[in-house]
Amino acid sequence: MEYGTDVLEMHEDAIKPGDRVIIVDDLLATGGTAGSNVKLVEKLGGEIAGMVYFIELSFLKGRDKLKGYKVESLVKI
Repeated sequence: MEYGTDVLEMHEDAIKPGDRVIIVDDLLATGGTAGSNVKLVEKLGGEIAGMVYFIELSFLKGRDKLKGYKVESLVKI
């Protein structure tokens, strides 16, 4: 969560080692939630194939926290 504290959860058998995963979310802001999603996938042995966001608030520079990952957004504000 960008502006608070919360918990992201995933079934531990949702991703198997070596699975290629695309993360799809509505908003990329500061990169906090995006980074947590990456950690969850990689903790289970998955590989991030890419990340797609509908809206990116580029002035918050969340993409900077995702260096090394392929990140796309449909609308940049």
